[in-house]
Amino acid sequence: MLSDNSVLIIASYAKSLIKFRGDLINALVKRGYSVHVCAPELVSESETVNELVSRGATIHEVSMNRSGLNPIVDVKTFFQLLRVISSVKPVYVIAYTIKPVIYGMLSSALCKVKVPVALITGLGYAFTENKGIKRSSVQWLLKVLYRLALYNAKVVIFQNKDDCALFCKLALVEPKKAGVVNGSGVNLSEYSYTPVKDTKCIKFLLIARLLKDKGILEYVAAARVLRAKYTNVEFGLVGWIDSNPASIARAALDEWVHDDIVKYYGHLEDVRPALIDSCVYVLPSYREGTPRTVLEAMSIGRPIITTDVPGCRETVINGKNGYLVPAKSSDALANAMERFVLHPELIPVMSLESRKFAEEKYDVARVNEEMFKLINLSSYEKNI
Repeated sequence: MLSDNSVLIIASYAKSLIKFRGDLINALVKRGYSVHVCAPELVSESETVNELVSRGATIHEVSMNRSGLNPIVDVKTFFQLLRVISSVKPVYVIAYTIKPVIYGMLSSALCKVKVPVALITGLGYAFTENKGIKRSSVQWLLKVLYRLALYNAKVVIFQNKDDCALFCKLALVEPKKAGVVNGSGVNLSEYSYTPVKDTKCIKFLLIARLLKDKGILEYVAAARVLRAKYTNVEFGLVGWIDSNPASIARAALDEWVHDDIVKYYGHLEDVRPALIDSCVYVLPSYREGTPRTVLEAMSIGRPIITTDVPGCRETVINGKNGYLVPAKSSDALANAMERFVLHPELIPVMSLESRKFAEEKYDVARVNEEMFKLINLSSYEKNI
C-alpha cells in the first residue's frame, strides 16, 4: 500500500544530502512529509547519518559508483534502488545527479511511483565539449539513458534555461514536463553577509573539484600573469582530485604550489572561513547547472568573476556584482581579475550587489517553493 505522505530523495554522494538538500529536507518535514534519503556509503558517514536523522529523515544505503560506467556495479545499483522503492512505497521520488536520475527514474517506473521527479543539476563531463572518441561515446550513451529515464519522469527540473532548452532540443525530455528553478539555492542565514576585511592584498579564491572543465588551468595561467606583475595578490584554491577523466594531475598541482602560484587549502568541509577571508570569488567553468559555490560567495558578499556560459552567466550582472569572461580564455580572466587589483574600491560596492542579488534570486526558501509548485506538492498533500 502507498505510503501516502512519503518522499524518497536519491543522491550519489551522502554529504550532498546535507549541503545541497538539507533545507529541502527541512521544508518537507515541516510540511508533514515522511522523508527517506538514499545514497551510497551512508553507513561510513556517521556524522552525516546523525545529521539526517536529527532532521527527521530515514536512511537507506545503496551501492553506487559516482563516476565511470561499470555495468556490473550499475545493475547492482538499479536493483538495490528497486528494493528501496518497493519497501518505502513513496508518492514522490526526487533524484539528482546523473546516476540517481537515470536509475531512480527507471526503478520508479517499475515500482509505479506516482510522482517521479528528476533534478538535472548540471550536464557534467560528457556534455561540456564534444571532442574525442571517448567523450563522444559517453555522451551518446548518456543521451540514450537520459531519454529512456526521463520518459518515465513526471517532472524534470533544470537549474538554468540553457540546459532545459538543450534537453528539449535533443528530445531527451518533453517540454511539457520541464521546469527551471534558480539552482539549489543558498541559505542566506548560514552564509551571512560579511564585509571584506582588507583590500591591501587582493585575495582571489576558487572552490571546485580539480577538473579542467572547471577552468582550473585558466585560473592558474591568469594567476601566473598577475603574480609576475603584482606583489599584493593571492590566489586561493580549494578542492580535491577525483577519478573524473578531466581531473588535474597531482604533479601539476604540486608544481603550482611549489612555484607559489596558488595557495592550496585542500578539501574543506566548511568553505565559509575561506570565503570570508577572500576578496573576490572566481569560477572559470566551461558549463554548470548553477554553481553552488558562486551562490555561497554571493550570499557572503563577494564580487564574482565567472564565465559567460550556461549556469554561470545567470549569477552575474556584468559590471554590477562582478564580471563575465569567455570560457577557456586565461587572458580575459586575467584582465577581469586585474581590474580589482587596480581598483580595489570596486570590491565593497560589488560585494553589496552580490548579496542583494542572492537575496532577490537565490534564497533557498524561495527556490524550494518554486520546486514544490512545479511538482504540485501542495495539491498532492491535500488530495492524497
